[in-house]
Amino acid sequence: MNWLWAIIVGLVLGLIARAVIPGRQRIPLWLTALCGILGGMLGNGVAGWLGVVGTRGIDWTRHVLQLVGAILVVLVVERLWNTLRGRRASGSRQRM
Repeated sequence: MNWLWAIIVGLVLGLIARAVIPGRQRIPLWLTALCGILGGMLGNGVAGWLGVVGTRGIDWTRHVLQLVGAILVVLVVERLWNTLRGRRASGSRQRM
């Protein structure tokens, strides 16, 4: 069940990250979830590096770091996705 929670939380983080970033991100939903998962892992790593430990109640610091990580990952992946998609499209046009 841990993988299911990772997918759900990753999707939520990815969707929030896409909502926060101005403009339209042209990446598919599965890639949004993957970006959220990676961003959450990045945020957890940074929280551990900063010495954030488990807190009573909601761990806001860890959640904010996870969201920041998801935003960064969505920004990078969206640029890579558009670059790769653009190259594929132009490569197939040149062969015609």
